[in-house]
Amino acid sequence: MTALTALTYLHGFGNQHQSEALPGSLPQGRNSPQQVAYGLYAELFSGAAFTAPRADNRRTWLYRRQPSVVVSGYRPLPHALLKSGAAEGQVAPPDPLRWAPSAIPATPADFIDGLCTMALNGDPEAQFGIAIHLYAANQSMEQRAFVNADGEMLIVPQQGVLTITTELGLLHVCPGEIALLPRGLLFKVAVDGPSRGYVCENYGAAFRLPELGPIGSNGLANARDFQAPVAAFEAESAGGSYEIVKKFGGKLWTATQGHSPFNVVAWHGNLTPYKYDTKHFMTLGSISFDHPDPSIFTVLTSPSDTAGWANCDFVIFPPRWLVAEDTFRPPWFHRNVMSEYMGLVLGQYDAKPEGFKPGGSSLHNAFVPHGPDTDAFARATHAELQPQHLDHTLAFMFETRWCLRPTEWALQGGTLETHYATCWAGLADHFAEILPSAPVQSDVAVNTVSN
Repeated sequence: MTALTALTYLHGFGNQHQSEALPGSLPQGRNSPQQVAYGLYAELFSGAAFTAPRADNRRTWLYRRQPSVVVSGYRPLPHALLKSGAAEGQVAPPDPLRWAPSAIPATPADFIDGLCTMALNGDPEAQFGIAIHLYAANQSMEQRAFVNADGEMLIVPQQGVLTITTELGLLHVCPGEIALLPRGLLFKVAVDGPSRGYVCENYGAAFRLPELGPIGSNGLANARDFQAPVAAFEAESAGGSYEIVKKFGGKLWTATQGHSPFNVVAWHGNLTPYKYDTKHFMTLGSISFDHPDPSIFTVLTSPSDTAGWANCDFVIFPPRWLVAEDTFRPPWFHRNVMSEYMGLVLGQYDAKPEGFKPGGSSLHNAFVPHGPDTDAFARATHAELQPQHLDHTLAFMFETRWCLRPTEWALQGGTLETHYATCWAGLADHFAEILPSAPVQSDVAVNTVSN
């Protein structure tokens, strides 16, 4: 057998990949032969309707020891802190919100146990919107697998290395990297110690690379830098009976499977999990003046039915050079029709260098004013504008067209910073009615006629 230890990858986002863990296990010239080599079963994994346009159609053929249908009946699995859809959120005031980093659990908790929903919108059954979760884990999932039928999962580690076993193979994901797990794909998460991070559960259109428009054919996240796993399967002697946890209809369900679900010996298709290292992101910015819109930092986008208004954009703020002249360089003060949930993986965020900590997060809903804090504003308005490199930093944003409703835990039982808004209290009124060097203008227009 091929042990689940290989950490080699196939490159390219949305490519038609193929991989086999045993020679000859992948059928040639057809998808579903009468008899598959090695006595395997053929199973189709569809991530789009059959009639979706070719450019949007995602599917993968799996060749496995036993099909997914061999599983016991499901029963409800309570999870007090995991929520779905706007209906399970709370009405919140139109104030800026920020949370300190969450602690690692004191009692044993794996990735599923450690999920906690912070904010959400939309409806998983109507297939639009997102949920934003934190995870905090101190033990690995062993004989336990998770499958999310409600949405794909974008995982952003902040502390601790994750080894994610999927039906298609292994992903090794460190802080600074991300993992994208398709809707409906089984996986389990192993940790190498206390681990925490962020999860965007996307109910809407699958994440894809944004269009580049005037940028041209190169820049931002390049398709070649996304890595899909190679086929690998788990030995039954090491697997045995598994608990299968499924998220379906906004709730968790549990069932028992008498064999390992990670038994896919070969596969081919374009519906795969990915990892991506944000160090490969090609940042763009101003080389003259002004601070461009943060959309130039979009890694992945989930479009909605209105062009340009994303169901969700995943945006990063990685190390980069700032060189703009006569420009306030941090992000400007802003009231945005979109809702912004931010997290910090490492370092400092230039708009709030002291107040925003790695592992923390903030929420600025639609038209909630936000921007640099008092200290950041003071430094930026008096700084000598030499070329400046922002290093050892990685912040990110989940931006969505719908308001995000915080959960009850986020508002009352979490790490909400009730004093957050005081960071702007020192922004005094510096208005001067007449600039000393400016000429006085008359309120009356004077017309002159020359002969």
